[in-house]
Amino acid sequence: MSGAVLVAIAAAIGNFLQGWDNATIAGSVLYIKKEFNLQSEPTIEGLIVAMSLIGATVITTFSGPVSDSVGRRPMLIISSVLYFLSGLVMIWSPNVYVLLIARLLDGFGIGLAVTLVPVYISETAPPEIRGLLNTLPQFTGSAGMFMSYCMVFGMSLMDAPSWRLMLGVLSIPSIIYFVLTVMFLPESPRWLVSKGRMVEAKQVLQRLRSREDVSGEMALLVEGLGAAGETSIEEYIIGPANELGDNPEHVQEKDQIRLYGAEEGVSWIAKPVTGQSTLGLVSRYGSMANQSMSLIDPMVTLFGSVHEKLPDMGGSMRSMLFPNFGSMFNVNDQGKNEHVDVENSDHQASDASGAESDDNLRSPLLSRHGSNVDKEMGETVSGMGIGGGWQLAYKWSEEKGQDGKKAGGLKRIYLHQETTPGSRQGSILSLVGGDAPVEGEFIHASALVSQSALRSKDAIGQFPDMVQPSESAARGPSWADLFEPGVKHALIVGVGIQILQQFSGINGVMYYTPQILEQAGVGVLLSNLGIRADSASLLISGVTTLLMLPSIGLAMRLMDLAGRRWLLLSTLPVLLVSLIILVLGNIIDMGSVVHAIISTICVVVYFCTFVMGFGPIPNILCSEIFPTRVRGLCIAICALTFWIGDIVVTYTLPVMLTSIGLGGVFGIYAIVCTVAWVFVYLKVPETKGMPLEVITEFFAVGAKVDTGND
Repeated sequence: MSGAVLVAIAAAIGNFLQGWDNATIAGSVLYIKKEFNLQSEPTIEGLIVAMSLIGATVITTFSGPVSDSVGRRPMLIISSVLYFLSGLVMIWSPNVYVLLIARLLDGFGIGLAVTLVPVYISETAPPEIRGLLNTLPQFTGSAGMFMSYCMVFGMSLMDAPSWRLMLGVLSIPSIIYFVLTVMFLPESPRWLVSKGRMVEAKQVLQRLRSREDVSGEMALLVEGLGAAGETSIEEYIIGPANELGDNPEHVQEKDQIRLYGAEEGVSWIAKPVTGQSTLGLVSRYGSMANQSMSLIDPMVTLFGSVHEKLPDMGGSMRSMLFPNFGSMFNVNDQGKNEHVDVENSDHQASDASGAESDDNLRSPLLSRHGSNVDKEMGETVSGMGIGGGWQLAYKWSEEKGQDGKKAGGLKRIYLHQETTPGSRQGSILSLVGGDAPVEGEFIHASALVSQSALRSKDAIGQFPDMVQPSESAARGPSWADLFEPGVKHALIVGVGIQILQQFSGINGVMYYTPQILEQAGVGVLLSNLGIRADSASLLISGVTTLLMLPSIGLAMRLMDLAGRRWLLLSTLPVLLVSLIILVLGNIIDMGSVVHAIISTICVVVYFCTFVMGFGPIPNILCSEIFPTRVRGLCIAICALTFWIGDIVVTYTLPVMLTSIGLGGVFGIYAIVCTVAWVFVYLKVPETKGMPLEVITEFFAVGAKVDTGND
């Protein structure tokens, strides 16, 4: 995973530059006002700050569709160039009009970075650590703010601080970013697959995953190009062929999937059953719409059914399953590979941890079993772990059409192990490291079954060098795709959470933190040290951003453990409480010192809590929930919402501070945080650890359940 981590860190430098810019404009605007006599012109002051937001809004309108056309990497390179040019123009700016143009160029660079870095990281990161890596932009952005505040504070101690120098320093780190994007960042493998460049995509994935065998994930990327079709939720029971195959309680053999094991002669059978699957329960009972929780979106319940009951990660079951299926139980184990000659055996080799042998790394997608599919029984072979405890299997089925002729169809099956209260148990004999029998349980797995994006069953054995997606899957995005139930539902979630994030006031508070703290009387705290009020506010702003870094570090740890939804529901109440205390502190006369202390503590708590949840998660979610074929277009819509909200908040904050004061401003933000918590509780699902393609499949299924409820 080291390759994906290093690439994510390099890409997140774009957000470092955004954070740097946010802090420098927050500090330098104090001196820009003095030089251009803007004390009585709050409109021009707001425009200087908001011009970069206007530029980001304009560029965002085109960034998504253009990145779908030319790729993610070229757009990040352009972003670094725009950062560099804007820094040069800002350091020269002879008047306010040239400064506005420079801020516009800066906004172009910010818009590209903020919009596409989360998308790029999501498309390159493995599911198990995608949340952690996609929190890196928040961390680097805050680190950029801290370093910039330190620089601005040092300059503010001079007799004649230069705001041009403060802003122009941006060009230096932008050169580093340019070198990294040109020399180090590969193109997104998902974008390469969408353009049919399979060999390049495979090479990039091998580099990102630090292993040769990426067949399963390559197959997953192809499947992600398919349009949402009819998807059924099924439950399978998995066990050895000699045990499960002879059990009369299970369904006909024509519906089975054969999964080959690590030991020669041992295979596993997955058969559909009529038991109580947690996912199946959601599907069957969705139309009744749980009367006691009718306001909660069925999508939330559907996603939650995957995360609420996790499989037992230990015991003999880990060693029973064949190597790739072992990823269901331990996705992070790195063991010593056993050598098995696949030319002389009909199985894949691994050790008990699930790591594959070197020979198997060079085997075809489904090993040699792919050529032995029983067409009459509808049986095929699976052996592809796709991350997050999910497996991808294929099944060829023949059905009679309206003309009476048989028509074949290749089905893809996403399998996920589950444990349910009514799990069937039985005796399983398996050879583990020898010939000793082991007794255990049958394994229950939920499955999403839908039409494959591959053109035919013959494509499976040729993958990944020769396979191409079907014509419908390979076509480009269209506006009509936005009206598919799953995409439309995802847009509601993405746009809604972006609007609420902005109107919770974070960017307005961030841009004007020095002035807010100065108005709160924070200069009183440091007056005895001989530090001016403007320098004091910059110093405390820098300390605040420093305290944000460990908070983000904690969020990075929890993002893939507790999950996105849990973090939002846990941190939003803390935001609300800090805002309420700020309001009370400005209404009740407590004296200048007490008022300054309370205001400073609340602002620090607000920032530190925000960056743990409501800061990074909206962008993470938006980069996860849209299908590959329309991801750029949908991200552009969400980002456009983000920047429009940012402009409104930033442009109106100086006026609001003048008219209703600090207490009134934070009172409005408190109301928005309350609305945001309700929205998250009712509408936002948990996406931790799930492959992107599975997430979009869930949205398609959940949207149809929701439509049925309506």
